[in-house]
Amino acid sequence: MAAKQGITCEEVLKELKNKQYRPVYYLMGEEDYYIDLIADYIADHVLTEMEKEFNLTVVYGADTDISAIINAAKRYPMMSAYQVVIVKEAQAVRNMEELTYYLQKPLTSTILVLCHKHGVLDRRKKLAAEIDKVGVLFESPKVKEAQLPLFINSYLKQKGVDCDPKAAAMLAEYVGADLSRLTGELEKLIITLPKNLTRITPEQVEQNIGISKDYNNFELKSALIEKDVLKANKIVKYFAENPKTNPIQMTLSILFGFFANLMLAYYAPEKTEQGVAAFLGLKSPWQTREYLIAMRRYSGTKTMRIIGEIRYADAHSKGVGATSNTTDSDLLRELIFFILH
Repeated sequence: MAAKQGITCEEVLKELKNKQYRPVYYLMGEEDYYIDLIADYIADHVLTEMEKEFNLTVVYGADTDISAIINAAKRYPMMSAYQVVIVKEAQAVRNMEELTYYLQKPLTSTILVLCHKHGVLDRRKKLAAEIDKVGVLFESPKVKEAQLPLFINSYLKQKGVDCDPKAAAMLAEYVGADLSRLTGELEKLIITLPKNLTRITPEQVEQNIGISKDYNNFELKSALIEKDVLKANKIVKYFAENPKTNPIQMTLSILFGFFANLMLAYYAPEKTEQGVAAFLGLKSPWQTREYLIAMRRYSGTKTMRIIGEIRYADAHSKGVGATSNTTDSDLLRELIFFILH
């Protein structure tokens, strides 16, 4: 079977579920979640429990070398159609290029899985071309913040669960782009869903994840978009009273991301919902509407000045140029005042 380029995680898993196995899977990239998802599926489903005893080998890149990996791959399975060899932390293996010679005539009874995290293989080298010929060269890019609500909804849909848009936004902003942690939180919410209910609500997130449905960064951003001074000040006051669960760095990061995108939105060729969504790469309609509303509330000049003030607050929160009596609460209060007035 000819290998595909640019193959997705869903396509890899579909082949595996159909028992279409390749001699080599090179899983690489900045996002650990998809690498682990594919490697774990192969480890858990290709072999029976009895077959795993003799035919499943798991090694770590720092504890092995390319010769040992090739020798393991050249072994024939015992009382099984396949053997699985998984190399975790494959980025630590020296002389990986030598694998090229094995891949010119790999054993079809071996499924070799190499997990290369926090980096990618140089696609210009011969090894990448050889992997493409006989196996899967899969890249797992870091998921962008704007794509997290879409990931949340897609993940939950596979579990037969729906999610309120506000609940998805709360989770995305609170957990961030750590997909392993995010899926863990989603599983917690699925387990705690009341009987006969299949929709995750902001109230459930508040009760089980510890995020206030009324006082969080999502609501602060909404208040700023609408220029709701009273609501924004209430949230800032709540943050000041609960600094451990609402660190200023997280708030500044979210505000910077929003206003930086807002600045880009002014350059969209079409200032329509579809035009802004396409220009910013947004998938959710409500996200796009937020930017359209904000463009009516804030001028391009004001937005640029806001970005500068966020950077200033971030530097001061880290001790750069700050006076000893300036607290994070003071910084945030001053920043929100500047944004709203």
